[in-house]
Amino acid sequence: MSDHLTSDTEQGDAKSGAKTATQPNWEHALLEKAILASVHEQRAARRWKIFFRCLFLSLFVFVFGRLVFFSGDKSSMSAKHTALVTLEGEITANSQASADSITAALEAAFASRNAVGVILRINSPGGSPVQASIINREIQRLRSQYSNKPIYAVVDDMCASGGYYVAVAANKIFVDKASLIGSIGVRMDNFGFTGLMQKLGVERRSVTAGENKSFYDPFLPEVPQQRKYAQAMLAEIHQQFIEAVQQGRGKRLKKNPEIFSGLIWTGQRGIELGLADSLGDSSYVAREVLKAEQIVDYTVKESFAERLVRKFGLSVGTAAVRWLGGDIALKLAPNS
Repeated sequence: MSDHLTSDTEQGDAKSGAKTATQPNWEHALLEKAILASVHEQRAARRWKIFFRCLFLSLFVFVFGRLVFFSGDKSSMSAKHTALVTLEGEITANSQASADSITAALEAAFASRNAVGVILRINSPGGSPVQASIINREIQRLRSQYSNKPIYAVVDDMCASGGYYVAVAANKIFVDKASLIGSIGVRMDNFGFTGLMQKLGVERRSVTAGENKSFYDPFLPEVPQQRKYAQAMLAEIHQQFIEAVQQGRGKRLKKNPEIFSGLIWTGQRGIELGLADSLGDSSYVAREVLKAEQIVDYTVKESFAERLVRKFGLSVGTAAVRWLGGDIALKLAPNS
């Protein structure tokens, strides 16, 4: 019996030894599989960790944005209040002071049933005549649609040119005595590099179809006929600006030929000339004029990412264009 068992055991050991001999690297292969499985598991765990971190960060940004940019919650909007819209900075199509942003905020402010009136707080040196004109017309439309809801322009540091173009559409304009307002004029900036190019031995080569296609090219000599045309175009836009001011201010404007000359005035002097109505800031107007001290901000605000991309992109693009002397956009802005 024992002999039989011994022989079977010896046969099994012999088979195992033969199998091991035929596969000399089986330990290495098994170890390699174990390591690869561990690596895959670690990678999967890392991916899930990154996913949950990104999800948490997105939720945090969303909640933070709601708290910061939408502080005018439903409870405050459900009570009697003064609606506030802020126009800050240069009025251009690609800024927070664009016609799209300002008109959207004004529409929401006027439509609010519990807003007794609207304050348009302005701190702007001017900008695009087109954007300013659009905002001006929108204010007139909203005033007509909501005739029982006044809108008051309140000037911070500056309300010049395009900013003033917007302000004159309001029922009244409030300023600080040191505010800067006015600058009712139009400008078009450009540079001429022809003398520098001659000194450097640089030749301008430009092919156009249309005799005026290279209008005000900074690398070509100024053409008198083109300058005359540009001056006529500016005069036309200036007249549109003047008519908007006269329509908005009416008989409150004093007869002074310098009002439309492009000069800028202090708030105190602006009141004397009829460019503004009274001294006062946003809190004063809400408390004493509208009798609704609580202020709810309806301003459309950009997200942090949008603001970062816009500022970086515009600063680089604008700097490049201006460096090349190609910025000939029309502006309603104070002289500088």
